Amino acid sequence: MVKVLDSNALFQKITFFEEAHADPNPGRQLERIREAVPRFKEWFKATGKATAFHSYDLITLPYPKKYALWRAAWSPVAYIWFTNRMFIVQWEAEGRVWTLLNEPTEYELASNTPYFADQIRKYGQFLSHTLLSYRYQTVEQHLESVGLRPEDVDFITFDHLHTQDVRRWLGTTRPQPDISPDAPVKAYFPHAKLIVQRKEWDILPHLHPLQKIWYQPEKFEDILEDRLLFIDGDVLLGPGVALMWTPGHTQGNHSLVVNTDTGIWVSSENGVAAECYAPRESGIPGLRRYAEKTGFEVVLNANTIENTSRQYNSMVQEKLVADPCENHPRIPQFFPSSELRGHLFAPGTKPSHQHKRVAFGTIVRPGGKGTLAK
Repeated sequence: MVKVLDSNALFQKITFFEEAHADPNPGRQLERIREAVPRFKEWFKATGKATAFHSYDLITLPYPKKYALWRAAWSPVAYIWFTNRMFIVQWEAEGRVWTLLNEPTEYELASNTPYFADQIRKYGQFLSHTLLSYRYQTVEQHLESVGLRPEDVDFITFDHLHTQDVRRWLGTTRPQPDISPDAPVKAYFPHAKLIVQRKEWDILPHLHPLQKIWYQPEKFEDILEDRLLFIDGDVLLGPGVALMWTPGHTQGNHSLVVNTDTGIWVSSENGVAAECYAPRESGIPGLRRYAEKTGFEVVLNANTIENTSRQYNSMVQEKLVADPCENHPRIPQFFPSSELRGHLFAPGTKPSHQHKRVAFGTIVRPGGKGTLAK
């Protein structure tokens, strides 16, 4: 079921879901996904556990309710608030510790995304950066707080490239008028490679009108080629750590899958709350009735609606791969990379269930002493 990729033989390709992915019939595809999940989980758990899996809040900001809780919520307001976060994941393989940053969004540069830039023009820079959003520590500050240096990071990845700008992380081949007009950008992470699905990368030069307001394609034109690591589909990064292709929200969306002491966790932005994967357990007005009326078992985060049935199937796959929460067995250990939270300006959208944070294992520097994350 597993074969080695050509990408420096670093990762193993996972094929459990390939037949399901290849099926053009969405109903039959969903059936095949359900059939493949138990075999994948048994195999994946046998690979081992991640040595560390920690989350770090970056920014809380507003987001349209019509996208976040697609057709389901009753709230009279137009926005929900969610917290975007980064994950530090480590595993041991080949006699060393490997470090992945999942979702290390540089939110100041992300605000130049057409959608967010329009919101800032609409509400004003001061209002948007004070009353409507809240900034926590930056990626750099979080790494420093746990004793990691930029050179310790081996990989970065995002579930998809909406809003992202990685020029400072990876460096550029030419000067950049907005952030480095006189010289190419020097990489903050000198060794890290961006792991990205080839399908996600390939859409950047040819964005559809539905996609354009969510991407900054020009910001990727001068990234150093040797900093990119393309993958196709599902890959095992190391013991207990995988990236699972979950298209629909975007063509190249993938989800982080991590095996821990409490079982398997899954993270992406396909859904904005764990209860979006169990809407009948939700106390958010409308979600339970929506599920009962439609028979749907998930509530999509649907801002582009590139392939709705495919995203639905991917969310069911995430839901089934994730193990149940220890304190609420009907809620999956799905941790949204942008997690819904209650907010004064968004009555009726406070989630019933929030993970808020994960902190498994000890983060260590390669060759250095371990440090418990704060």
